[in-house]
Amino acid sequence: MMYPQQIRLGSLDCFSIDPSLQSTPADVVSDTSEGGGAVPSAIVVLCHGYGAPGSDMVGVAQSWVQLLGETAKQLWFLCPIAPLSLAEFGMPTGRAWWPLNMARMMEAVQAQRFEQLHRETPPGLDQARNQLSSLIHAAQEQLGKRLGKPAAKIPLAIGGFSQGAMLTMDTALRGDIPAPDQLFQFSGTVVCQPQWAAATGRLEQTRVFQAHGTVDPILPFSSAERLRDLLKAAEVDLEFHSFYGPHTIDEYSVETTAMMLKQLPSAKDQA
Repeated sequence: MMYPQQIRLGSLDCFSIDPSLQSTPADVVSDTSEGGGAVPSAIVVLCHGYGAPGSDMVGVAQSWVQLLGETAKQLWFLCPIAPLSLAEFGMPTGRAWWPLNMARMMEAVQAQRFEQLHRETPPGLDQARNQLSSLIHAAQEQLGKRLGKPAAKIPLAIGGFSQGAMLTMDTALRGDIPAPDQLFQFSGTVVCQPQWAAATGRLEQTRVFQAHGTVDPILPFSSAERLRDLLKAAEVDLEFHSFYGPHTIDEYSVETTAMMLKQLPSAKDQA
């Protein structure tokens, strides 16, 4: 199993897994730019959800590494740590990308009224998008130097769970980064819909995978359908997967996105 390193890229701390380094606890290096041997050729960024610890998505990345075999050495996996601590709310290890009004959220869930939440821009989203964009820029610049190629030519996949899914969708559509080659939406939904709808053309060359549990008690399945329909209306290359389950990531989603990642290193070859 690959052991993650905690590093800082741009304005965010993150957990880094670089299978090309073949790291173990005894020989972990402090800077991924100094590793020897093979160099990964693509970047995968995976963001956790609201209230989770910063390491929450490391397990998914490690599952991908196991499923990908030798292909994993071509990928650099990054799991950013959300900047906001939720310790004062009774979650000592919990992190958030932006604050949530939980009372309002639960009221919307119970009443099945999400229209306003879908259309408004959450306070703090713009800052979170800029922070994630800075991490992606720093990673692309670092890997570009190792490979001797422009940062914009580094294949990129981004994705996340719940609030992390919303952030990565917003970053793909409105971030100061090149459009990603692949985009993963695990149990996400739509926010700031007018702005997203106006920017969906950015995903013209992006493969999108979206998954959602049909009995999700946090973000109801109808909220996933809202996102699905937005992407379909824009004729985005989308695979939508529903499964009987709660607010989680199912095994099919992990396996399917791993198969997509097998193709990521060559994503720019056809551009």
